[in-house]
Amino acid sequence: MAESTLDDADGTTPSASRPPLSPAPLTPGMIRGEIWCVLALSLGAAAVSATISFTGALTAPQALSEQTASLVGSAAAAERPWLDLSWQLYRLVFALAPVALVLYLLRRSRESARTIGFDLDRPVFDLSRGALLAALIGIGGLGVYLVSVQAGINRPIAPSALNGHWWQAAVLVLQAVKNGVLEEVIVVGYLMLRLDRLGWSPVRAALASSALRALYHLYQGVGMFFGNLVMGLVFCWFYRRYGRVTPLVVAHSLIDIVAFVGSVHLIGRLDWLPGA
Repeated sequence: MAESTLDDADGTTPSASRPPLSPAPLTPGMIRGEIWCVLALSLGAAAVSATISFTGALTAPQALSEQTASLVGSAAAAERPWLDLSWQLYRLVFALAPVALVLYLLRRSRESARTIGFDLDRPVFDLSRGALLAALIGIGGLGVYLVSVQAGINRPIAPSALNGHWWQAAVLVLQAVKNGVLEEVIVVGYLMLRLDRLGWSPVRAALASSALRALYHLYQGVGMFFGNLVMGLVFCWFYRRYGRVTPLVVAHSLIDIVAFVGSVHLIGRLDWLPGA
């Protein structure tokens, strides 16, 4: 009987005795390709869509202030609430697929969610700093929105077109949390980490991250483009300072929860708050 140490018929070493292959290191070309793939499946595509939407709004017969930007739309007729709810939950779950991809890619490169501070290791810090950021950015963002709509350079925002179903508030809260996780994990944590690996300076990386954030909000108008640009710069500064994405997720989620749920109850009741 032949010994197990003999070569295979083709002269190669038997598979049982071959050493395991080590993962190839990430080259600059691989990192750039990875970034483009992630963005093409997520917020890069959203930036292109927002640019097309804004172009359409600019070339429409109505002025920007006479149009409406919808944030959470209905997916079924008002008399079919369960079908609408099913579509809303489907969209929420699969919208987070790029985040799962990013976390998988981090593990492949021997990193993890903790590398970008996306974990629950410091709950008090994350909640307190997140709430403070939400207050600062939220108040400033509301001011920018009101002024830009009044100036005619922004579209009034309709936060919800969910027909007032009993599950509307819950879906809006989940949408807000989804936005916080998707945007901050990808546009701040992942993108800044990968741009660091490419040798970008902190300022250049922060400008790229913030410009991307501003672009995928462009569909709302010029005012929110610049408002989100500033928000991005502040968030990138915070991430550089503390190395944690979780407080940014908390801040973004709180801002959107107040904007989504609060606007549903306040638009039409406060004369100074524009909307549909």
